[in-house]
Amino acid sequence: MRGPWSTIFSLVSRDHMGMRLWLLVFSTLSLQAWGYSPQFSWNETQAGDVTERLVDLFVGISQLIRKGHNEVPTIVSRKEWGARSQTCWARLTPPVAYVITQQLTGMECQQQDVCSEKLRALQSHSVYTKGWCDMAYNFLIGEDGRVYEGLGWNIQGLHTRGYNNVSLGLAFFGAKEGSSPSPAALSAAQDLIFYAIRKGHLSPWYIQPLLLNEEMCLAYQQPATPRKACPGIIPRSAWEARETYCPRMSLPAKYVIIIHTAGATCNTSEDCMSRVRDIQSYHIDKLNFCDIGYHFLVGQDGGVYEGVGWNIQGSHTYGYNDIALGIAFMGNFVEKPPNAAALEAAQSLIQCAVDQGYLAPNYLLVGHSDVSQILSPGKALYDIISSWPHFKQ
Repeated sequence: MRGPWSTIFSLVSRDHMGMRLWLLVFSTLSLQAWGYSPQFSWNETQAGDVTERLVDLFVGISQLIRKGHNEVPTIVSRKEWGARSQTCWARLTPPVAYVITQQLTGMECQQQDVCSEKLRALQSHSVYTKGWCDMAYNFLIGEDGRVYEGLGWNIQGLHTRGYNNVSLGLAFFGAKEGSSPSPAALSAAQDLIFYAIRKGHLSPWYIQPLLLNEEMCLAYQQPATPRKACPGIIPRSAWEARETYCPRMSLPAKYVIIIHTAGATCNTSEDCMSRVRDIQSYHIDKLNFCDIGYHFLVGQDGGVYEGVGWNIQGSHTYGYNDIALGIAFMGNFVEKPPNAAALEAAQSLIQCAVDQGYLAPNYLLVGHSDVSQILSPGKALYDIISSWPHFKQ
C-alpha cells in the first residue's frame, strides 16, 4: 500500500449509541505495483492528478453518508457476466470495518456486455497469470453505473495483504485512462455502501474522511499494521491431535522449508482437519516419527493448522529439523499451485514467525527439494516461492 501512488483516507470516529469505531478507506492507485494492470504504466504526475480526483470522489460519498440513503444497487451477478466457477474458500466474518477501493486502468467500457467481457479477461489474468483462486475484489463498479459481483459478500478478497479478512474490496473500472469515475459509478458506489450497512455486511459507524499526507499515513499505520499479527492458527486441540512427546526446538529458526504433502488437498475446515489427523497417524504409525512431521500445515481453505507448532522439532528434513520451520501445503502442486488464500496464509505465517521471534530476521527460505532428494514442493508451487523474500536456491 505504500509508495508515491497511494493515498490513505482515515475516517475519524464519533460516538454512536455508546460505541466508537474506526474505519479506514484505502485508495490504491498503483495497480502496476501489485501486478493488476499491465496495459498502463503510471508516472508520479499522472498518479497525483488521479489522487486529487479521488479525494473529491470520497468527499462526495461521505456527504451522502451523513444524509441517509435507501437505494438498492443494481448488482450484475457472476453468472450474468460469465464468471468462472467460484474456487475461493476463505470466509469473511461480517460486519467488516474497512472498505478498500482501487481504480483499475486499461479497462474502458460503457455497456454491460463490453464490461462483462473486460471482467472475464481480468478474471483469467488473475487466475492463470497471477495464480490466484479468482479476481481480487468483492465487487467492481462500472462506468455504466452497475455493480458487478466479484467474490461477493461472504468471501475474502485478494486486494490488500493484511486486510483481506476484515474488508470489502471495491474496484472502479471502465473509465478512460486518466479520468475519475463517472457520476453513475459514484452513485452506484454510494448505493452499494449503504446497502452493505443495512444488510450487516459493513459496520455503520463512520463519517466524513480526513485526508492525510503520505508521511502522516505511514506514521499512523505502521505501529499497528495487521501484517504483524499472526494468522488465525487452528490449534492441535481443534483437529484432535494425538498427545506426543518430541524434542524441543532451538529458536529462532534459521530456515523456512516449504513442502507439499503430495496427497489429497482440502477446501473446507472439516476436510482439512481430517486430512491433518490422517497425516499425523501416517507419520507416527507408518514412519515411526514422534509426531506429525511439519510445524504447520496450510489448506486450500486459507487455514493454518498447527502441526508440532513453534517450539517442537519437526521431522520433515534430515539435518534441518532443529534449525528450520517446515511449512507444508496440503496437496500435490506439481502442475497447479495452491490458491491465493493458501499462499497468503503461508506468507502471513512466515511474517508472524519473524515478528514473534520464532524465526531469525535474516532467515533463508528454500524448497524441500533444495535440501532433500524429493519432488517437493512441486514445480507449480516452487515457481511461486522462488519469488518470495529470503528465497535461496
